[in-house]
Amino acid sequence: QVQLQESGGGSVQAGGSLRLSCAASGYTDRKYCMGWFRQTPGQEREAVAALCTDGRIKYADFGMGRFTISQEKDNDTLYLQMLSLKPEDTAMYYCAADCIPGLKYLIAGCSHWGQGTQVTVSS
Repeated sequence: QVQLQESGGGSVQAGGSLRLSCAASGYTDRKYCMGWFRQTPGQEREAVAALCTDGRIKYADFGMGRFTISQEKDNDTLYLQMLSLKPEDTAMYYCAADCIPGLKYLIAGCSHWGQGTQVTVSS
């Protein structure tokens, strides 16, 4: 059974940085893409970044130039480095796996989700 465990969230001031980690276990056959999503209360979950098995890396417009997604295969961990954080980046961030990439959307239809890690950015 695939399990995803996020860590690295916290509270920072605007302009600060955080690195989120997602430890994956139970994988036998990775498919499509892994990625990060975020969600604020009352809002739909939105994709932040994706890293796909074919090498593609995709970012939401709001993350371009500030967020970097990467993966360390030795320990099967996905990362999201976030720089120049803004108050509007405040959200619960979720790791997801086996996500389908799209043309009009970043990724969707993910099969596995973590529990989330909270990021709070104060002004």
